[in-house]
Amino acid sequence: MTVEHDVKSLDLAPGGRYRIEWAEQEMPVLRAIRERFAREKPLQGIRVAACLHVTTETANLMHTLQVGGAEIILCASNPLSTQDDVAASLVANFEIPVYAIKGEDNSTYYDHIKAALDFRPHVTMDDGADLVSTIHKTRRELLTDIIGGTEETTTGVIRLRAMAKDGALEFPVLAVNDSNTKHMFDNRYGTGQSTLDGIIRATNILLAGRTVVVAGYGWCSRGIASRAQGMGANVVVTEIDPLKALEAVMDGFRVMPMIDAAAVGDIFITATGDVNVIDGPHFERMKSGAIIANSGHFNVEINIPALEKLSNGGEPRLVRPFVQEYIVKGRPIYILGEGRLINLAAAEGHPASVMDMSFANQALGAEYMLKNVKEMTPNVYALPHDVDQEIARLKLEAMGVKIDTLTPEQEHYLGQWEEGT
Repeated sequence: MTVEHDVKSLDLAPGGRYRIEWAEQEMPVLRAIRERFAREKPLQGIRVAACLHVTTETANLMHTLQVGGAEIILCASNPLSTQDDVAASLVANFEIPVYAIKGEDNSTYYDHIKAALDFRPHVTMDDGADLVSTIHKTRRELLTDIIGGTEETTTGVIRLRAMAKDGALEFPVLAVNDSNTKHMFDNRYGTGQSTLDGIIRATNILLAGRTVVVAGYGWCSRGIASRAQGMGANVVVTEIDPLKALEAVMDGFRVMPMIDAAAVGDIFITATGDVNVIDGPHFERMKSGAIIANSGHFNVEINIPALEKLSNGGEPRLVRPFVQEYIVKGRPIYILGEGRLINLAAAEGHPASVMDMSFANQALGAEYMLKNVKEMTPNVYALPHDVDQEIARLKLEAMGVKIDTLTPEQEHYLGQWEEGT
């Protein structure tokens, strides 16, 4: 009997299963964890509600948690990030309830979150903190069942830390994004490559010779700037943090305020986690044909209502899939993917090989939470350093890369203070 679900069509399941299996080949660390979970069943009897991008990589994480003994329900963390064939396969082939349809409207999106929470989870698994915030706002009766949660994104961690600071957070959450094997690789290499992949798929433009403006210089933006530069673009970085701005300068990028960058940029990419990074005054200064994309979790980074107002409230013209044309003072300005994450709206998101480490953190995070929750108060926590190290070791081993180990003499030297010059 098919589990409860709301997906586009179960007829898509065969193609989804093939793609899930393809991704699994690139996820050896998660596969090793799954093999151990199959033996030990560390999540036995635990209900997990996951609000994540419904992709082939996520499917492999869900399967790992399921093999570890957990009961799973999954909903989308973004209206445009769902891969419909994958959602169908999870229902039909893995018997995991899924509530996700690519392009779902805002009302359906929150109905799907409600369906996931009706599962009365013990553990939440978020990509943007929508489950946690909804529980605290409107589903507080669920707090008695919840052990803790995990959070995948920079944006979500920012929201959760704000909740903790205000004393509003009522259960512990692991900031998976804070693990080095997540943000140093997923955010930088995954976001860097997949963001440009989404922009190119949506527009089919040549980046070489174009001026690409990257908003922010955190890990995601570092990756985007590096990859754009590698493809021949002239990269401009905008920042509010003097240290990050200085780093961008030292990395060879021009740095200037967004109001100045607006006049010179051909392509604009936001990845800051903040609101209205590109705003009305910036639109007014942009060149004819400027292209704007967002790679942050929420579409608030681009002030689309301000753009609509500048275009006299006219409906945008869909000139290509995921490319909307607005006319501002006779000049076309293009928004990609409705301002949502362009790497998932117009492409397939991060490559499986980098999500291997991120989702290894998620799986081990759920296990760690269950083992240590009695010592944890409502706050935001990072996974221990040794978990990070083990994931990195497994990844290197899978890649066939060997490294040195300290000799006893070297270990002794590093552990003493007497010897000098």
